[in-house]
Amino acid sequence: MFASFSDASRFISKEKVEILDLKYIDLNGRLRHVTLPASAFSQTLLDEGVGFDGSSVGYKKIHSGDMVLVPDLSSALVDPFWERKTLSFLCDVREADSRQPFPFYPRNVAKRAEEHLTRSGWADRSSWGPELEFNIFDRVSFNIGMNRSAYRITSGESLSDTEDVDNGFRIIPMQGYHAMPPSDTFYELRSEMMAQLESMGIGIKYHHHEVGAGEFEIEIPMGGLLETGDKVMLIKYVAKMTGKKWGKSVTFMPKAIHGDGGNGMHVHQVLWNGERNLFYDQSGYSGLSDLALSYITGLLEHAPALLAFTNPSTNSYRRLVPGFEAPTNLFFSAGNRSAAIRIPKYATTEKTKRIEFRPPDATSNIYYCLTAQLLAGLDGIEKKLEPGDYGPIDEDIHALPEERIKKVKSLPASLDEVLDNLKNDYDFLLQGEIFSRELIDSWIEYKVKKELNPIRERPHPYEFALYYDV
Repeated sequence: MFASFSDASRFISKEKVEILDLKYIDLNGRLRHVTLPASAFSQTLLDEGVGFDGSSVGYKKIHSGDMVLVPDLSSALVDPFWERKTLSFLCDVREADSRQPFPFYPRNVAKRAEEHLTRSGWADRSSWGPELEFNIFDRVSFNIGMNRSAYRITSGESLSDTEDVDNGFRIIPMQGYHAMPPSDTFYELRSEMMAQLESMGIGIKYHHHEVGAGEFEIEIPMGGLLETGDKVMLIKYVAKMTGKKWGKSVTFMPKAIHGDGGNGMHVHQVLWNGERNLFYDQSGYSGLSDLALSYITGLLEHAPALLAFTNPSTNSYRRLVPGFEAPTNLFFSAGNRSAAIRIPKYATTEKTKRIEFRPPDATSNIYYCLTAQLLAGLDGIEKKLEPGDYGPIDEDIHALPEERIKKVKSLPASLDEVLDNLKNDYDFLLQGEIFSRELIDSWIEYKVKKELNPIRERPHPYEFALYYDV
């Protein structure tokens, strides 16, 4: 929004801004914030930043936690959710002593990825288009303790909650795709989300009902890697805050409802040199160039480790199961939605040709998620990898002869598995000093200690049904 301190200062004075909200991203990809009065806006703030404890958000050990937040002027926007006029900034994170960019910080990782792509000589830019799927629920509660574990979700669209509403309009499980009102009960709420985002300068392609009860999607036009990461963070913020305003609960959790559709974050992507689409070749399979096929092969070859950054939660693997639209096998195809990589059939021109990586979900740190995909694809290009058994497979995967099915690799089935794979396949992430061994080790350590072990140690409610009477 602003190109200089003076531009921002004039806006703050003219628009009578009262509050400065400094937002930043933690290791897991969640937004956090610290708030200042508008009178604190100064050149010193931009030069020196605001101190905070990096050990509390996963970046540092407790004995060396001091870090600083520095507002990114170009990210400024008016936050629409507060009565007092609030100017919001996404921040960069720097070391407290040297004021150098902190290498783990997600926005810094994304910036290095874009610089590396240009230096590589393969392309001068990349474009990214995530499809953000989410649930809107009426009420959500959960209870966790030493002697109890329970959750309850109430959805006015669900057949399981027919006792709460009696108008007869419900979403049958797995039948909600593009549902119309009155069955689609949250059309107006989503339209308000879209309007808020448009007012903040975030363009929207469309929103619609997804296959599950209370499940929806917002999709944005394709953009640069850092730009797209920033937009995803703000879309999640706006969706949750708008839901709260309506008295509803919004979640991007991959699998909140057993037996119904889960929330993915399919990622469309393409490389460019100037206006030349490097993935496009009219004579190639589905209009794809040899470079695109090598990029695809890199994604699929590294997927067992890559999923540690694109699907980094235990809940991610409740979604990646057979019987739903989520992919479970490592192959690519034109139009096949059970493939890990789909080439959209309706994207036929040089301007629109792209690929879609379907496993990711929004529990990922979006900046790490996109960067890791880029590095996996570039590794495929550097090594001139060829698809081989990865496809294309345009038939129904489940109808193939047994001998051919055996050649098709499966996606990992758990977070344990992908973290183990990452320990053995991470060299592709070290290109261009974007990720580092230290960051990868910290990621694995955090996931094991904070997520895997706590889940592993707790009895599951369904275990009582299975084993209590043994």
